[in-house]
Amino acid sequence: MNADATALPASTSTAQADSTPCAYSIGRRLSLLLAVQTVIGLGVLLAIIYGATTMLFKMKHEEQLRTYSTVLIDVMRDAHAQGGEAEVATKLAWLAERSAGTYVEVNRADGSALHRDAVPSFDVTESVTRGTSFTVPAPDGAPLYLGQLVLDCSQDARTGRQLALFLIASVIAGAALAGWGTFWRVRCSLRPLIDLAAQTKAIDARRLGQRLTLAEPVEELQPLIDQFNGLMHRVERTYSQLEGFNADVAHELRTPLATLIGHTELALSRERSAEELSETLVSNLEELQRMAAIVNDMLFLAQADRGVKARRAAPVDLAQLVQQVVEFHEAAIEESGLTVTIDGAVSLPIDEPLIKRALSNLLGNAIRFATKGSRLTVHMAREHDHSVKLWVENVGPSIDPAHLPRLFDRFFRADSARNETNRDCQHHGLGLSIVAAIARMHDGFPTAESINGTTRVGFSILVPGPGLAP
Repeated sequence: MNADATALPASTSTAQADSTPCAYSIGRRLSLLLAVQTVIGLGVLLAIIYGATTMLFKMKHEEQLRTYSTVLIDVMRDAHAQGGEAEVATKLAWLAERSAGTYVEVNRADGSALHRDAVPSFDVTESVTRGTSFTVPAPDGAPLYLGQLVLDCSQDARTGRQLALFLIASVIAGAALAGWGTFWRVRCSLRPLIDLAAQTKAIDARRLGQRLTLAEPVEELQPLIDQFNGLMHRVERTYSQLEGFNADVAHELRTPLATLIGHTELALSRERSAEELSETLVSNLEELQRMAAIVNDMLFLAQADRGVKARRAAPVDLAQLVQQVVEFHEAAIEESGLTVTIDGAVSLPIDEPLIKRALSNLLGNAIRFATKGSRLTVHMAREHDHSVKLWVENVGPSIDPAHLPRLFDRFFRADSARNETNRDCQHHGLGLSIVAAIARMHDGFPTAESINGTTRVGFSILVPGPGLAP
């Protein structure tokens, strides 16, 4: 059973590896494509050139046949007028001796032979020839002699074959040159990608701050580089937050765990009465509740990080919701001598429990750091970008502007001394992180500012439009 269970993942991974498509070479693929295009393009062009050359040869041969047959007709007509058939035969024999690449046959009108070139100046069986027939008319227009003229075209045919071979060789050489040139050029053009791959390979957990750069910017690659560098910036920031978060979680859990261990060891060090053991259990329960609160808050933040959206119900009166939260914190407000006012009135669809939790965290944070006897104001207002903004304003110690961007980070404390002074088991540094998460779940974002002793911390909520379902 165990062997089969172990073999299954191995076979699955092998199947996944086999199904992975093989990588191809951009250089080779482009070289092959351009070589094929070169063959097609040059082939069509050179075929047109070859066809045009062949057509010119044909027109040349037809012109030669037409010219020579006209000469023969004129010579035979004049010879017949001067001495009859004997003179015609003599002239034809004289022309045969002086005409290379032609063969002439002449018959009388009744079909009997008058003249045939004795020995053709070319091999009739192996040569490429063209021929034509001609008629020598009598003065009255009747046919006097019938002739055939054959022209040797072997030289032009050989020239055509040589041209064809040259053109084919040109196509092959051109395709090879284009393919090799393309491959070389693509390799040179891909050098920036090779450099980027080497830079990417060098990035590890110890060098997350390294960014991709090119000595010479490439327009087509720059968007990819910018996106990758932006991704690395987010990864670096998240990794740093994760490292800090792990340390903070360990620190937050170490204190209650140490307390639990200490109380338990103390309780076991000697015999205890039931009342003493009960006190120890109550103290341990408080620490366990604190640890449970941290775990529950972390589970909620993990759920928010997965992109879970708030479940919006019917429109809720935010002013009334704020009043409920104020009443919940009434004891702490009275203890600090604070007064709370609510500014604004807005109704919109929200996830009521989540917004109430966010408002409670904001109000609790303001109560802890507000100057005793001062006023807290909870504002709400509609913005021009179809959103509603809620924030709590308190008077107290200002927050360093450098700390404001990190105010909503998990376990972040802007002023350690101040926070340690006001810290208790209910406040473990996740309150404002939960506010930011709830804002994002409502398609909004957190806000914070601290100027001249007045601190405003809140968040925005996107108002659902006709196309946004609650």
